[in-house]
Amino acid sequence: MIRSEQLSALPGVAHAFFTRRGGCSTGLYATLNCGAGSDDNPAHVRENRAQVLAQFDAAHCLNTVYQVHGTDVAVATGPWPTEPPKADGLVSATPGVVLGILTADCAPVLFADADAGVVGAAHCGWRGTLHGVAERVIKGMESLGATTARITAIIGPTIAQASYEVTADFEETVIGADAEGAAFFLPGRPGHAQFDLPGYVCRRLARAGISDVAWTGHNTYDLEGDFFSYRRATHRDEPDYGRQISTIALAP
Repeated sequence: MIRSEQLSALPGVAHAFFTRRGGCSTGLYATLNCGAGSDDNPAHVRENRAQVLAQFDAAHCLNTVYQVHGTDVAVATGPWPTEPPKADGLVSATPGVVLGILTADCAPVLFADADAGVVGAAHCGWRGTLHGVAERVIKGMESLGATTARITAIIGPTIAQASYEVTADFEETVIGADAEGAAFFLPGRPGHAQFDLPGYVCRRLARAGISDVAWTGHNTYDLEGDFFSYRRATHRDEPDYGRQISTIALAP
């Protein structure tokens, strides 16, 4: 697992960006696949998620959401009473509630205001980022007592610019909705460009008023032994892929 120096320094906050290592899944899902939406053996996914929760002392529950590349944010105060809500962000002020975001190239972002005792997590694919999911998480944290200027936000393992080839239409869509997005494209082969997703997420967070922002620097596409990657699986014409989990909680 990977830990951020900035988040680790915050009192009362526990977090981890998990890799794909250390679980019980096999084949395409080897080994710590935490994605219930994959075609992995559900029992393996449950065991993997139990292993993740066990890393948090006296934690009560692991809350993930049904991610839809949108901007809705769910408030977690305990285990979900029924099925996980459809959302791409979570916030909590309840100690012992572990927030989890599943990714396989998209950017997981973990947030914390230790002084207020509020944490958050966001699933930042390009679409959700463009439409403001990170900003919605910040607003959700503020509603629980956080102050934007005090929030630390760390972007976890995600696809890097060198591995993220996009079409000209994609570039036009992003720039058409946010002119500042132009700075995060480099020319690629004809009709294509290379998109800097973590850089763009950083920019959106800074523009929202967060000054303590960083990326762990891990490229999910390149580091096959450590991370699942939707794009890598697609390029290989594989039928499915696993998901790694990124987690944050207030200590009980």
